[in-house]
Amino acid sequence: MPSYASVMDDIKQLSPSDKERLVEFFEQVLNFGAHVDGVANEIKENRFSKGKVCPYCGHQEISRSGKYKPKNSPEHRQRYICKNPECRKTFTDFTKSPLSASKSSLNKWIVYAKCMISGYSLRKCVEMVGISLPTAFFWRHKLLDAIKLFMGKGFVGGIVEVDETYFAESFKGNHKKSPNFTMSRTPRKRGKEVKLRGISREQVCVVCAIDRIGNIFIELACKGRVNNNTLERVFSGSIEKGSILCTDSHSSYIKFAQDQGLEHQRIKSGRHKEGIYHIQHINAFHGKLKAWISMFKGVSTKHLANYLYWFKWLQLFKNEKDAVKSKHLIVHSGTVHSSTTVADFKCKQPAYA
Repeated sequence: MPSYASVMDDIKQLSPSDKERLVEFFEQVLNFGAHVDGVANEIKENRFSKGKVCPYCGHQEISRSGKYKPKNSPEHRQRYICKNPECRKTFTDFTKSPLSASKSSLNKWIVYAKCMISGYSLRKCVEMVGISLPTAFFWRHKLLDAIKLFMGKGFVGGIVEVDETYFAESFKGNHKKSPNFTMSRTPRKRGKEVKLRGISREQVCVVCAIDRIGNIFIELACKGRVNNNTLERVFSGSIEKGSILCTDSHSSYIKFAQDQGLEHQRIKSGRHKEGIYHIQHINAFHGKLKAWISMFKGVSTKHLANYLYWFKWLQLFKNEKDAVKSKHLIVHSGTVHSSTTVADFKCKQPAYA
């Protein structure tokens, strides 16, 4: 058996990249291993916080139906059966969650969540977790579909800064094997911007809002420039009555504020503040969002909504340690009923609010 001294000598001879991988390995063993045992119970408690219900029909009368042993799991878990005569389906604590029917261990999912928190590329995730590239892609969006459901649109109130930002419409993806996909325009070279000047239908609009206590609202709104009708649809039920709207000089916000009965503070072009009213927080938020999205070298518009919620989730939990955030990501995604399948990705369309 090698001695402590010999192991330390071997570590000193490692390259910087190998040392980094060793640190990541110890982090997985020491930090993540301590979380695995509690994650399953926490998902169960959150899912059934208002009592056990059937994930298929919502019926509240269910009973135990034996136990099962998941692959790569040391413990048996409970199985349930719905007592609704028209349903009678069996399910588990993970049914209709990203982990449902997964053949990988819960520890792998937590390690993958850590990779997402760190912003690793899909190929880096493959190397770290030991899964295939298509699996890494599907896991990412299974988790994000569930996180989007978990968070919901959100709610802002008080002094609310509102502004929109734009991304070039993108059809990024491997479409060679898709018989149903037809390119609607001439492909752009990677890194090239839209051809038309100003705001056009070549861009998609993302509407964002932040209040002074840190609540965040972010939605993929429409193609092209936003208007009053779009704002009413996007913000439906998400702004507290009596709030004060802080915006730039865009005319659509005037009609929107009047229709919603909101006080409206317009920051004139070229100005940064009007007393206590400003849109500096929302402008800074846009800068962070753009910089974060740029790490992925382009995001397909049909997946953009998922990335917006991913960024929102990261902002809300930015003060937590990475190991804790990894656990939260798995627990939050497992709390809601989300059943994204591989087939869903093939026919996915942009999710405009």
